[in-house]
Amino acid sequence: MINRTMLLAVSLLMLIMSSGCLGKQEINDLAIVTAVGIDNGENNHVKLSVQIVRPADARGQTGAPSGGTGEPIYSIQATGRTIFEAARNLARFSSRRVYWAHNFVIVLGEGYARKGIADMIDFFTRNHELRMTTWVVVTPEEAGQVIATITGMEVVPGEAIDKLFRYNQIVAEAPGTNMMRLQESFLAEGTEPVLAKVQLRPRGISNKNPDQFGSLDQVVLSGAAVFEGDKMKGWLSPSEAKGLLPFIEEVDSEIMVINCPDDSNNHATLEIKSLEQRVKTRFVNNQVKVQVAQTANANLVEMGCEQPFTEIKDQMTLALKQKLENQVLKTASAAQKKYKSDIMKIGQVFHNTYPLEWKQIHSEWNRYFEKAEITVSADAKISSPVLKIQRFVKGDGLSLKSK
Repeated sequence: MINRTMLLAVSLLMLIMSSGCLGKQEINDLAIVTAVGIDNGENNHVKLSVQIVRPADARGQTGAPSGGTGEPIYSIQATGRTIFEAARNLARFSSRRVYWAHNFVIVLGEGYARKGIADMIDFFTRNHELRMTTWVVVTPEEAGQVIATITGMEVVPGEAIDKLFRYNQIVAEAPGTNMMRLQESFLAEGTEPVLAKVQLRPRGISNKNPDQFGSLDQVVLSGAAVFEGDKMKGWLSPSEAKGLLPFIEEVDSEIMVINCPDDSNNHATLEIKSLEQRVKTRFVNNQVKVQVAQTANANLVEMGCEQPFTEIKDQMTLALKQKLENQVLKTASAAQKKYKSDIMKIGQVFHNTYPLEWKQIHSEWNRYFEKAEITVSADAKISSPVLKIQRFVKGDGLSLKSK
């Protein structure tokens, strides 16, 4: 009996050890995708572009291929009636199996996004290799061109866009939407999808042509694409995107430049260190009323005004409040009047407050949102983290005073 038990245990152990290698995939047999571009193709087809990293050529730390053996990325493109058919057709050009697990970003061309992205959401959420944290963006240019352009300080363009999102909160001009958030906003009632906007802009300077500014294209992350359902309706400007962000994600930092009191030629720069927002809805006489309240704490980081900070602090605080309020109202105007799309998640707030009324009007929510009365109030506090209370002037060593 003991011998049989030992024999069975040894057999099971050998089976486990041998089966562990059955599904192995050698890295040399994989085409590792780091960025995906989707555009409209001819004859109502989908044009799928993928950026494949070449590990042997992407090891250099300065942006140049190591040893001069080749380019760090390899881009291929295929078309199909569906995304999956186009993905399978990539095998015509790739000597390795396309592997999606390390993809950083999905770039959608504007034409494709306006036609509808439901099939893209369906395909990539069903793909077991794709991470739901993959960024999704829209470009007014050709998506295939964006993912094929080596930009910035990174060797791999897909990684460059990924790192732009990591530090995007410093500027706060574009939403950080990944596949999980896109799927959520697409399937949920009371909100519409919004994706970041990326563009190629001549910003870099080539080492070979240091006197020619803009000789290298760079990826710029700023603004947003507005959707209704799965179809893109238009763009939000960077300032409109700023006003939208508190409604859909946390804002950790933001820069505000305000005019000096009685001197519009000079400016002071404020860094918002915390921004809290509360949204309340009311339903009065079959009309939706929305109250938005913001509380901001800001630091004075650059002083260009002639007057000492202590003398104009109240005026600067009032200017900051007005700027915060106008920023939200500008975004609300674009959402209500221009696009008639609830990208501000007002519907979700209304649903939580009035669940019974929501059942009656949810099918016509965008019409109610379009006519909703939105009011904004902001409260702000400004402090100076340094002892200097006025602008720096040559020889003014005695103006260091406590706040």
